[in-house]
Amino acid sequence: MSTDLQWLLLRVRFPLYTVLTLSIDGLCRKNNSFIVKRVTEGPVFSKEPGNLRNLHSHKFSGLANSKTIDVSDSANGIKITARKPKASPRAVASSHAVTTIRARSGGRRALGIAAGNAKRGYRPDLRTATLARVSALIAAQKEPKPTPPKKVRGKKAQRTVEAE
Repeated sequence: MSTDLQWLLLRVRFPLYTVLTLSIDGLCRKNNSFIVKRVTEGPVFSKEPGNLRNLHSHKFSGLANSKTIDVSDSANGIKITARKPKASPRAVASSHAVTTIRARSGGRRALGIAAGNAKRGYRPDLRTATLARVSALIAAQKEPKPTPPKKVRGKKAQRTVEAE
């Protein structure tokens, strides 16, 4: 452990997990494999799992936070994965709580399930981002309506259609 982190632990008396998330964010801030820089002076995006807004910031980071929410599309619906904050770092599968929203469950029910984490006090600041991601996935899963045939306009066009 570096001397800066030791000083921070002794002087400020942060809990250890807070110091670890801050140090992970400090390590991943400038360069990691998930950063997407399209425009030189534009926004910096990130495609890491658990990042709902795809923005490269500490608030939305799926790597640096101990509590993350990931919304993804699966074969049988929409999968909402929340990381358990007190899980062991060695336990990978059991450290996540997975909720599945069936494909045909409807928009209001899906949004109620998605907002459930925020209602229970688990990262309430990510509520709007979770709802936006779930509603976008629901809209993408809907089958588009078939386009109706074009109506013939004008007397000449109607005569040619009738003649055929």
